[in-house]
Amino acid sequence: MRKTELYGKADVIFKTFWRQNDRFASLFNTVIFGGKEVVKPEALEEMDTDISNTLTFGKYKETLARTRDVVKKAVYGIGFVVMGIENQQEIHYAMPLRVMIYDSLGYLKEFQEIVKHHRKTGDLSSTGEFLTGMCQEDRLHPIISIVIYYNESPWDGPVCLKDMVIKMPREIEQAFSDYKMNLLQVSASEQYQFQNEDVQTAFETARYLYQGAFDKVQKQLGNRKIPSDVGAMIGVMTNSRLLIEEAMESKGGIDMCTALEQLEKKGEARGIHLGEQRAKKEIAIRLSDHGMKLMEIAGVLDEKEETVKEWLKNSTVD
Repeated sequence: MRKTELYGKADVIFKTFWRQNDRFASLFNTVIFGGKEVVKPEALEEMDTDISNTLTFGKYKETLARTRDVVKKAVYGIGFVVMGIENQQEIHYAMPLRVMIYDSLGYLKEFQEIVKHHRKTGDLSSTGEFLTGMCQEDRLHPIISIVIYYNESPWDGPVCLKDMVIKMPREIEQAFSDYKMNLLQVSASEQYQFQNEDVQTAFETARYLYQGAFDKVQKQLGNRKIPSDVGAMIGVMTNSRLLIEEAMESKGGIDMCTALEQLEKKGEARGIHLGEQRAKKEIAIRLSDHGMKLMEIAGVLDEKEETVKEWLKNSTVD
């Protein structure tokens, strides 16, 4: 399976996994609402993911073609909340801006629907309402987005718009309107306890595989089978071609322990574990080239000095 084919399947697997209301609700209740059952699965409805729009400023026009990964709305009180998920396998150094644009296009889409409604009914009265296209009492619905980062390497990109902006004097910073994104890193998700078993299994297993802790996976899952789509999700979260294929070909669920044994035989499991080590070795060599001492490098990378010394002795990056 080529890398492009893997990414193509990953996109479909991600979206299919999160379209199930139980999983979607568990994600938002745990990460956004601190474990409270604010979002109920039965209150969720699928929404159009296409938020493409044309921005018009006088004679200037620009069409923005944008599609979100998964979007649902949840009835809450007398209104509803719009919630979206963005799946990321690689770090995106403009992600806060990207999320802000997605959210803004969502608000713009609803605003235009309100304007269209009032034009049809002709119920605008004041000058301000005619100029705006909406009534004074009209309100937009809140949009909440989560970015899920599926990678063993820590996110080192920005998490808010301020992180993307040059260093500002205090007076400017106080007046600056920031935009924060909700980031969930799979590799650092141990503080979350998801009520949905499928979500908990996917995140916990992926974390163990990042660490190379296959004994923990076997202890966690035992001999029980997990749903095929959960196995496929774990496969794309860990970038494992074999797990994806095993899960997609399985009927009635996948035995993860058996699949992991095959991974180890083919060396793919070891590759998952060694990915982080290769990255650390490369960083160690570069820091050494810039004059940093062995003890300092070991401290930065949180590794034993003997390990770093061995890396530097064979200073060829794998």
